[in-house]
Amino acid sequence: MSAELEAAALGLIQGATELLPVSSSAHVAMIPWLLGWEVAAWPPDRRKELEVALHTGAAAALAGPMWRARPDLRTLLISLAPPALAGYLLEKPIERRLGGPVAIAGGLLAGATALALADRTPVTRDRPSVVDGVVLGLAQAAALAPGVSRTGATLAAARARGFSREDASALSFGVAGPVLGGATVLKALRLPPTHRRVAAIAAASSFLATSAALRSFGTTRRRPLWPFAAERALLAGGILAVRYRRSR
Repeated sequence: MSAELEAAALGLIQGATELLPVSSSAHVAMIPWLLGWEVAAWPPDRRKELEVALHTGAAAALAGPMWRARPDLRTLLISLAPPALAGYLLEKPIERRLGGPVAIAGGLLAGATALALADRTPVTRDRPSVVDGVVLGLAQAAALAPGVSRTGATLAAARARGFSREDASALSFGVAGPVLGGATVLKALRLPPTHRRVAAIAAASSFLATSAALRSFGTTRRRPLWPFAAERALLAGGILAVRYRRSR
């Protein structure tokens, strides 16, 4: 499969998983690795460029809905501080030390456990407090670790705080805008494009797929979250199995 087709396929994967608590970044990184695609063997700078293009397409599709879904200003600002600080201090060390298959599988399993446990919390809340903003911010900071998932971490955090699935989904989606937009812009500024055609295809595919996902299943999770936890665990198991087989 050509690089252009792989970029388009990754855009579809990004769009299909961006709104779900399953870690779009883990799927985009690991599916090519599992299937032996050409992009999995690219040097780090070129893979990062492709990642930026994918996130740019998704962010463009989500910009309007995220703006409309934003929570009150206090909650939004409080939730932004921890990931901004953690990203400034830890982004590069995390990328160097936690970017491999085993670490990503660990992030997937940790997120799966958090989702499954948090979804057992009784519903007791309907309005966010200062503490909720801090907890959501810490969840977004934790999602810097590959495989954890920003959506999954914030959804689990809000459920653990006693919000219903609907309210937790709204909070998770609403606080994500500044983090997603800021991270995408910063990464784009750091990486001048060198493969414009492939990047453009990836961004366009991601934009279209994310837009389709918004129309198809939206941002609200009303049903139990365990299927997402199970999917994450299955992907992690596949990653570890292939990693073990290839290391023999």
